[in-house]
Amino acid sequence: MKALVISGGGSKGAFGGGVAEFLTGELKIEYDIYAGCSTGSLLIPFFAAGEVEKIKHTYTSVKQSDVYTICPFKIKHLPDGSITSKINHWNTIRMFISRQKTFGDTKALRKTISNIFSEEQFNKLKTAPVKVIINVANLTTNRIEYKYLFDYTYVDFCDWMWASSSFVPFMSLVEKDGFEYADGGFGDYIPIEAAIDAGATEIDAIILSPRIKQVMKSKSSNPFDTLMQSMDFMMEQIISDDIHRGFIESIYNNKVKIRFFYTPRILTKYSFYFEPKQMKAWWDEGFQYAKETCGQLKI
Repeated sequence: MKALVISGGGSKGAFGGGVAEFLTGELKIEYDIYAGCSTGSLLIPFFAAGEVEKIKHTYTSVKQSDVYTICPFKIKHLPDGSITSKINHWNTIRMFISRQKTFGDTKALRKTISNIFSEEQFNKLKTAPVKVIINVANLTTNRIEYKYLFDYTYVDFCDWMWASSSFVPFMSLVEKDGFEYADGGFGDYIPIEAAIDAGATEIDAIILSPRIKQVMKSKSSNPFDTLMQSMDFMMEQIISDDIHRGFIESIYNNKVKIRFFYTPRILTKYSFYFEPKQMKAWWDEGFQYAKETCGQLKI
């Protein structure tokens, strides 16, 4: 069985969408299993349903207001075209005053998910001969949970997509069934093992990070900066562990073969920032990158 796995990565998901479009559109690969984490959880239901143009339009037109109800960041555009960010003190104060549990509110993302992922599309997938799997972090039990689409109702699965994409404490903490949930990437950034457990023997894994990443960051300027850099470090270690587990599985299990697709460079340090023009460029870059490198990769 063939599986498509897409990692987390926020706005960098546009690059992954471009790679997946090439694999499913140009190479005509038909996958039996679709697994995703965070931004990957938003992409895979559309590729599983063959709704590529719909998700491409969404990922290349989405704005901050489609994700954040209350954004904890302030974005500043620099003259050289780059961006920088700092905490939005007023918005975080609003969250504290209203006794919220996070710095930002992403209920807008939950609404966006319902707007683009229709119940008709969900029902189509529920009866389709494919497995759609996303993961969430249960912060109450300290466990990663894997959610199969066919096990849930439409509303429930939309909630799980939202939870899988909620990078707390900057995005909403999702409370469901008496538990608190957050981004699946906190425990399994690249759900390769979930795909293998579902029966996959040939896997295309799209990792929204470079294979070799050397970064010299500037010193933290405030507590918020320190928190961001600490969480970035944590996520990098999770990514590394997930990739190594995938390599080990493919080496010692002769029945499993994995192709890894990495970004060719660091796309951005601000994956929480959603800008249509930039994301369109990343989608096109991902498509072209897959086209140029696919001949060099073997499965």
